[in-house]
Amino acid sequence: MRILLVEDEPDLGAAILRVLNREKYIVDWVQDGTEAWDYLENQWTQYRIAIFDWMLPGLSGLELCKRLRNRNSPLPVLMLTAKDRMEDKVAGLDAGADDYLVKPFGMPELLARMRALQRRAQPLQPQQLQVGNLVLDYNTSTVSVQIPEGDRVELGRVSHQVIALTAKEFQLLEQFMQHPNQILSREQIMNHLWEIHAEPASNVVAAQMRLLRRKLAEYGCEGLVETVYGLGYRLNVHS
Repeated sequence: MRILLVEDEPDLGAAILRVLNREKYIVDWVQDGTEAWDYLENQWTQYRIAIFDWMLPGLSGLELCKRLRNRNSPLPVLMLTAKDRMEDKVAGLDAGADDYLVKPFGMPELLARMRALQRRAQPLQPQQLQVGNLVLDYNTSTVSVQIPEGDRVELGRVSHQVIALTAKEFQLLEQFMQHPNQILSREQIMNHLWEIHAEPASNVVAAQMRLLRRKLAEYGCEGLVETVYGLGYRLNVHS
C-alpha cells in the first residue's frame, strides 16, 4: 500500500517513515506542499492514504486538501498539526481532511487512525484480497495460503498457514495478487515497490523475485510466479 507523507519537520518525518516502512507501507515522503501537489496531480490514484502537515513550505496541508476535493478525489487524508483549537479542527475537516491528529502524538495512535481510514475507504481498499489459495489481509499485513481439506490432518487440522514475508516480499506479492494472470514488467514492479526518490540496484527486481519464489515454494506454491522472457513476470492463477 502506497502512502504520501507531507511533513517538513525532518525528525518527525523520518520517525513516521520508519514506522510506516516497518508496517509494510511504501511511503513517498516530501517536505514541500508544492512538490506534494505535483505528485498528487500526476498519480493520486496510486496512493491509498495521504498524511499532510498543516503548516508547510509552498502549499499548506489545508490547501492540498481543498485542491484534492475540488477535483473530486476520494483519497483519505489525515491532517497533522500543532493547532488544537476547535475552530482549527473544524477548518481542517471542512477543507476535506478525513481525520485530524494533534502534535505531539504517539505512533500507535497514528497507525490506529490510518487503519480506521482504510476501513472507511473500503470501496477503494478491501480488507482482504484472495487469489487462488492465497489470502492477503490488509489489517494484519500478512499473506496466508489455504490448506486443502485432505492435507489438514498432517498439518494439525489448520485451515491456513501464514507465509513469513519481508515488507518488500509482501508488497511484491500484493502487486501480483492485484493483477493475477497479467504480465508485470520490471519497470512496473520498480515503480510500485520503491519510493520515488529511491535508487535501487539494477538487479533488485530479479533478486526480490528469487526470494519471493523461494518463500512460496516453502509453502507448496512452486511455479506460481513465472518469468515471461523479455516481458516480465506473471502470477498464474487457474480458476
